[in-house]
Amino acid sequence: MSTQRVEVIAVTGIGEVRPGDDVAALLKDADLRDGDIVVVTSKIVSKAEGRVRQAPDRASAIEEETERVVARRGDTVIVQTRHGFVMAAAGVDASNTEPGTVLLLPEDPDASAARIRAGLGARVGVIVSDTFGRPWRNGLTDVAIGAAGIRPLDDFRGSSDPYGNALNATVTALADEIASAAELVKGKLDGVPAAIVRGLAHLVTDDDGPGVRPLVRPADEDMFRFGARDVVFARRTIREFSDRPVDGEAVRRAVAAGIAAPAPHHTTPWRFVLVESARTRTELLDAMREAWIDDLRGDGFTEQSIAKRIKRGDVLRNAPYLVVPCLVMEGSHTYRDERRNASEREMFVVATGAGVENFLIQLAVEGLGSAWVSSTMFCRPVVRQVLDLPESWDPMGCVAIGHAAAPPRDRAPRDPRDFIVTR
Repeated sequence: MSTQRVEVIAVTGIGEVRPGDDVAALLKDADLRDGDIVVVTSKIVSKAEGRVRQAPDRASAIEEETERVVARRGDTVIVQTRHGFVMAAAGVDASNTEPGTVLLLPEDPDASAARIRAGLGARVGVIVSDTFGRPWRNGLTDVAIGAAGIRPLDDFRGSSDPYGNALNATVTALADEIASAAELVKGKLDGVPAAIVRGLAHLVTDDDGPGVRPLVRPADEDMFRFGARDVVFARRTIREFSDRPVDGEAVRRAVAAGIAAPAPHHTTPWRFVLVESARTRTELLDAMREAWIDDLRGDGFTEQSIAKRIKRGDVLRNAPYLVVPCLVMEGSHTYRDERRNASEREMFVVATGAGVENFLIQLAVEGLGSAWVSSTMFCRPVVRQVLDLPESWDPMGCVAIGHAAAPPRDRAPRDPRDFIVTR
């Protein structure tokens, strides 16, 4: 349904907002009508809810509000917040607040919008807005970070345009469009923190609705979820996986990254065995476990100690997908002495390690967690037999792959200076 006329009306006279203020009560003098949509800047909601921090060091507040760092450049940091928003500085704002303080985003902007709506006592929609930058474009615009009583999206997928062309990807972010329209009358320096958008009553719903959740793209679907400077640090060892299936094509794209690694003599020393058959995986892991038990018994370990040690292999057994990277020495040089032959093999091992690291990083880019486990290196004949591999292929560990069951723990900080020697 289209509309012929939309009005955007500034709400003035609200004044300074303090912790404990009722935002709905502050809007009591606004000329509200059924079907209106009220857009309120997040700053006054944050102030009313006490989301003000004494923070001479803004960076510490940003760190507290950050779920995941997406990219950095100098002092600028793009992060994913606990709400799922990807934005600069986690939404921590040092403007329009007293010196020495910063404003954090509302704890739950959808709930904030619902409370304001309930307090207004009318059939209206409420949007809580904040200012975002956008990839590939200069300038800022307001978007919806919280909503109640409004349809947030128009999904045209499956319909056709006037020429009969199928619409396969057209989803309009209605709540964001309304938030940005409201900003035209609110401004950044005019002290107008709210606006009424009139003429879109067909978007107002009887209940609070889904809020802004449909607008937030899941990280796994984000093609640009890591900045170039942070992508290496996105690789984390994941040992507990959900039961969500793994997309084999994503793994194959990771293999493409693996074989882009440097290698000696223009060779291609990497092979990646994708263990996609559940039966083959079980056979492989059972055979590897028996080989490990034989080794441990030969080392004199007790049965109790053996049982404890082999549980370390559960990360492979519990992962939904396994990959066995292998080293091949095709194209290597043979020398008359063992010293150079040993160095030749080391070159190829290093190249294989580089390929595995590329592979692991690309898995992270694809939204997959992984853990490299060395166990296949200790029973190579067994692995070759079960997987029917040539004798010239050396299994170089096994990679467990899946979707992380929980966010990884933060890394312990490391100072690169501790690992550098200058001559």
